[in-house]
Amino acid sequence: MAVSSNPVRLTQEDLESIIERALDEARARGASQAEVAVSQDTGLSVGVRLGEVETLEHQRDRSMGITVYFGQRKGSASTADFSPDAVRATVAKACSIARFTAEDACSGLADAALMSRAAQDLDLAHPWNLTADRAIEIAKSCEAAALKFDARINNSEGASLSTHQGLHMYGNTHGFVGGYPTTSHTLSCVVLAGTGEDMQRDYWYSSSRDWRELEQAEAIGRESARRTIARLGPRKLGTRRAPVLFAPEIARGLIGHFVAAIRGSSQYRQSSFLLNSLGQQVFPAGFSIAERPHIPKAMGSAPFDDEGVATRDRELVADGVLTGYILSSYSARKLGMQTTGNAGGAHNLLVAPNLTGGMDALLSRLGTGLLVTELMGQGVNMVTGDYSRGATGFWVENGSIQYPVAEITIAGSLREMLKGIAAVGDDVDARGGTRVGSILLQEMTIAGE
Repeated sequence: MAVSSNPVRLTQEDLESIIERALDEARARGASQAEVAVSQDTGLSVGVRLGEVETLEHQRDRSMGITVYFGQRKGSASTADFSPDAVRATVAKACSIARFTAEDACSGLADAALMSRAAQDLDLAHPWNLTADRAIEIAKSCEAAALKFDARINNSEGASLSTHQGLHMYGNTHGFVGGYPTTSHTLSCVVLAGTGEDMQRDYWYSSSRDWRELEQAEAIGRESARRTIARLGPRKLGTRRAPVLFAPEIARGLIGHFVAAIRGSSQYRQSSFLLNSLGQQVFPAGFSIAERPHIPKAMGSAPFDDEGVATRDRELVADGVLTGYILSSYSARKLGMQTTGNAGGAHNLLVAPNLTGGMDALLSRLGTGLLVTELMGQGVNMVTGDYSRGATGFWVENGSIQYPVAEITIAGSLREMLKGIAAVGDDVDARGGTRVGSILLQEMTIAGE
């Protein structure tokens, strides 16, 4: 099959033939192993502000990347041109690079026995046949609902709608070739309220594989406005120690720091505050995190990882004890372990709730302390676990929100923060690859006036 370099939409069979051609070329050039990833992505993004179109983008990307191995030497190259001559030239470049690299005993493909064998349809593709005009109409209705929610909403950073579909294929010299289509759709709105120095902004968004499951545009607009109005008239706090409750979208970031610390690369580079923590109590008793890669329609689902290794259900944390790292074949070899099917990252992490009743139950459990709804800055040291970030949110007394707070800093040690989790709510945010409810921490330092 001749594949031209013009941007027509290619089929899965087209991409497979490109992979096979590249692998054949690598073998012909003497490579002992090779792997190829091919992808094509198309998308539409629109942004409106104060009822006017600000951005309109049609996206069309394609790429082929090949990695070849000559024994323990490795070389990689990529191209956006799928023509036979370009594919041959890209393979030649990767082979040339490999001859100049140092040998690395841990390099090479993942073990052949671990390759994904059974085809799985995880229902990840729901293309939205959306015209630019209709996308603009939806974004405008989202922003309009926010602007008319309350007279104090007096400005906007806009509403954005994006829809993307991709086809990603991977193959290697073990004989594995696989791929699947995906889609993602997102609608968001950001508005402002207040005057002078008391200008506040907040946002809301909805994201899904299936466009039919997005929140209604008007509901997203109203929620962004409600959140913005709630932040008006913030006070400062005096420096103190108090319990801190992370809203779900903030709690996801906390789990993200934990995940970064147990990645294989952080472990073998010795750049983690959880170095050599396998089998240790990292969270309180009763706390658990499961990886579930095969949830239909979920953002983090995948039948196999970036090396073709079959993904599988497993427990990362059981009863507070760390039971597994997040490993690719390379990081696993560096640590003397076996890959966990996580080349490219984790797939749907589920943090089990231990408190029912949503935010109200968590506020009641918090009693008097701080509810955090936004974090700022990058004050996280992944080597030492030192944590210090700007925060905004609400001061809570006797389980009731009293007033918004701003211009404060929350600080602690990540290791102590993880061990000091007092409750996880059932108000789970399922919009990303980590599904978690609000997290209540026993105590942190709050630095204010």
